[in-house]
Amino acid sequence: MNIREWIHSREIRGKSTFSIADVKDAFIERPARSINTELSRQVSRGRVQSVYRGFYVIVPVQYQLKGVVPPNYYIDSLMNYVGKPYYVGLLSAAAMHGAAHQRAMKTQVMTVMPRIKASGKNSFLDWNYRQEIPEAFIMKKNAEIGTLRYSGPELTAIDLVQFASHVGGYQRASTVLAELMDSVDIERMHGLISFTSVTTIQRLGYLLEYVLSRQDQADALFRFLKTQGSWNSILLSNDQDRRGNVPANRWHVNGNVNIEVDDL
Repeated sequence: MNIREWIHSREIRGKSTFSIADVKDAFIERPARSINTELSRQVSRGRVQSVYRGFYVIVPVQYQLKGVVPPNYYIDSLMNYVGKPYYVGLLSAAAMHGAAHQRAMKTQVMTVMPRIKASGKNSFLDWNYRQEIPEAFIMKKNAEIGTLRYSGPELTAIDLVQFASHVGGYQRASTVLAELMDSVDIERMHGLISFTSVTTIQRLGYLLEYVLSRQDQADALFRFLKTQGSWNSILLSNDQDRRGNVPANRWHVNGNVNIEVDDL
């Protein structure tokens, strides 16, 4: 059996990904240079796609014309290979909840430090990092292969504010939140306080009340915020100067960014 036949045998058994170590184990007497040459040949022929250093995806028939396999097809297997917890998040998760007005060009993946040593092999993944994965707020669904993990609506809302700079700023985050908040349970969000910051809650509350006009949700979030003790005055955006002559508000947020939500 040669490597091309070995790849086919994996595919028909439902194994759609493999690592360079898998190939070397299967062809233990074959020189590493020969294995690398043959894998490069299979990549150039569009039979497999190298999506991370030492990790390959067998290109299924439905993607062979495009020659690109979408990350949702293999991300679960890839993260098992990397050995890190993860979830699809931010704009990518928002789209899965129906807030697709501001769709991400890349699949945004949240994982933990240390940073992934991206090799440039995959321009379709956008890596993002938090200290800990809030497992209780992760949703799962069956993907074409394996399971896909993605943030629930509450975690997605928090992430859009906490990592606003990763999605294009508060203007874009607010437009997505305008659609997403219909799916958010504010009471459930209380369990996320240990995975975020009080400043994120302040900013989210400010956006709900003064940008999105969601008074009921803003009031519910404020009742929770009051249980967290005192909080400091902050800027909505740390990238802009403090704005003078703006009305004080209960969130203690200086609205130093003009935000107009896109028409949906």
